[in-house]
Amino acid sequence: MEHEIFFWFLAILAAIFVGLGKGGLPVIASLAVPSLSLVMSPITAAGLLLPVYIVSDIFALSAYRRDNDKQVVIIAIVGMTAGVFIGWLTAHIMIEWAVTFLIGLMGSVFALHSILDKSPQVDRGKILNKKRGYFWCTIAGFTSFISHNGGPPWQIFVVPLRLSKTVFVGTSVIAFSYCNAIKLVPYYLLGQVNLFSFKVSLYLMIPASIAVYAGVRLVKLIPEKIFFKLVI
Repeated sequence: MEHEIFFWFLAILAAIFVGLGKGGLPVIASLAVPSLSLVMSPITAAGLLLPVYIVSDIFALSAYRRDNDKQVVIIAIVGMTAGVFIGWLTAHIMIEWAVTFLIGLMGSVFALHSILDKSPQVDRGKILNKKRGYFWCTIAGFTSFISHNGGPPWQIFVVPLRLSKTVFVGTSVIAFSYCNAIKLVPYYLLGQVNLFSFKVSLYLMIPASIAVYAGVRLVKLIPEKIFFKLVI
C-alpha cells in the first residue's frame, strides 16, 4: 500500500514536471524520468511518460504555435528524425547511465561556457550554422529517445542564436512535439509503451495538462534575462 502511494506521488510529480517543461520551463521537465526512476527502471519510466509528453505537447502547441523560428524548426525536424532513428537502432545495446552522464556533462560545460562568455551579441543570421544545427539536433533526438532529455544538446544549438524568450520556447515546443510524436511507434515496437502503461498515463495526463498552463503563465512573468539564466 505504501509503495503504491509513493509510486503515485512520484508519478504525479513527474507529470507536473513534464507539464511545466512543456509550458516553457525545459529544465524542470528533465526531472521527470529521474523522479519516476526511484520506483522503476528508467526505460519503463520513459515509456510510461511518453503519452503524457505527447498530450502535454498538444496543449503547449496551442499556446505557442505562432511563436517560432521556421528555419530552426526545419533543422530540428531533420536532425531529430535522424537522432530518433539512431536511438531506435541502438536501443538494445545502449547503456542508459552512460547517456545520462553524457547529457549532464554537455549541459554543465555549456552552462559554464555561457556564464563565462562575455562576447557581445552578434547578428543571428551570421551564427545560424546549419551543419552545427543538424549535428546538435541529431544528438538531441537521440538523447530524447533514450531518456526524454534532449534539452542540453538542443540548448547548445539554439541559445547562442539569441532568439526572444517566446520564440525560443515556441520553437522548442514545436521541435520536441515532433520528436515525441515520431518516438511513439519505435517505443511501441520495443515494448516500452503497452496497454498497462497507457492506462496509467491516462491518469497522469490530467496534472500534466494543468501544469502546462501554469508553465505558460510563469514564462510570461519571468523577465527575459532571468529566463535564459534559468534555461542554461
